[in-house]
Amino acid sequence: MTIPAPVERIERAIRLIRGEKVILDSDLAALYGVATRVLVQAVKRHIERFPPDFMFQLTKEEFTALRSQSVTSSGWGGRRYPPYAFTEQGVAMLSGVLNSPRAVQVNIEIMRAFVRLRRWLASHAELAEKLAELEAKYDEQFAVVFEAIKQLMAPPETERKTIGFRGKSDNT
Repeated sequence: MTIPAPVERIERAIRLIRGEKVILDSDLAALYGVATRVLVQAVKRHIERFPPDFMFQLTKEEFTALRSQSVTSSGWGGRRYPPYAFTEQGVAMLSGVLNSPRAVQVNIEIMRAFVRLRRWLASHAELAEKLAELEAKYDEQFAVVFEAIKQLMAPPETERKTIGFRGKSDNT
């Protein structure tokens, strides 16, 4: 069976809102091949399955900010209400609400995308930690290097010749 949604498309649909990795209802509807209103209606029929940590509706301010950040806002053109955002758990719960074969396949790919994203973030956290360790280590080493450079830049101490008139007692 072919994958109904390209991995890149799914990964681009994952956004960070309120500190959560989410996918908006319109993006999910496009991935599932249904109208956004159909997806939202299905969710509302089973609203007890979607607590606030699974799904939340954006505020008008968040929606305005999201539209201003997006290059193409035409996908949200005539909406009368802000979109719903689904967390990874909310997307998983959608598999029980939308039961078509396409929805099942898309959900599998979305779950895989969330897992890849978590792995990627974990590897970057490890790299950031190693970089911090290296910076601390090299800061000490660079302090020694900078001190050596300062010493090289300082003019050498030489005996100074006396300037001015010398008397007979100074030459002897």
